[in-house]
Amino acid sequence: MASGHNIEIELKGACAWLTFTRADKLNPLDWATVRELKAAVAAIEAKPEVMAVIITGRGRSFSAGGDLDGYIGLYQNPDKFAAFLNDFLQALKAIEASSKIYLAAVNGVCVAGGLELLLACDLAIAAESAKIGDGHLNFGQLPGAGGSQRLPRAVGLLRAKHLMLTGDLVSAAEAKQIGLVNEVVPDTQLLAAAEALVTRLGEKSRVGLRGAKYLANLTLTADLDSGLRQEIEFVLRYATTEHDATEGLVAFKEKRKPVFSR
Repeated sequence: MASGHNIEIELKGACAWLTFTRADKLNPLDWATVRELKAAVAAIEAKPEVMAVIITGRGRSFSAGGDLDGYIGLYQNPDKFAAFLNDFLQALKAIEASSKIYLAAVNGVCVAGGLELLLACDLAIAAESAKIGDGHLNFGQLPGAGGSQRLPRAVGLLRAKHLMLTGDLVSAAEAKQIGLVNEVVPDTQLLAAAEALVTRLGEKSRVGLRGAKYLANLTLTADLDSGLRQEIEFVLRYATTEHDATEGLVAFKEKRKPVFSR
């Protein structure tokens, strides 16, 4: 796959790596980068061999968020700013709706738009030195790519308000404690840990992984009663029509490793 000016794309078997490459600028999510991200997600979605996507950054930052200098010009053109926000929103919604599992490998500073990207991913591993937070109000800004809605769902309303109102960044250890990341590893082990997690996922049923992601994400849009009904409908269809559902039970009965469809 072709890489862009701001994102390097690499395919390794069933895993795609997206790496932000503007380390000197702390990997900003400016409009050009957002459009590259949106295009990369669409291109990867069209590749059935890809099961998981790892997103990370070069240098000391995962992403420090938007391009503040660029915002000055965008603020003076509401139509362009609206288009930028819509592109960012659509990129993150595409990650949430994707049939792939997205893993954020947070290698350093992850703030503002970087946090909004992390929150759209399915899993997150952080290096011990990582610093994570909203940070928008430190520069008089507000989250505009879903951060104000996803953050309370991830960490609870009070914690989300604290992070948003104070602009505080938390350590990787605290991020794990409050539910922003799943795992914290030494800096030198981050990429290996991300690969190891993807390898574990690769042992599961791919159609099952897609189903689990879909069901969990219902909580973002459905009330409890609606979600419960949709779960029953989905699982009924999965269990009675998908090979992997029966294969898992037969393999258990026969005391062997299941052979899932790919």
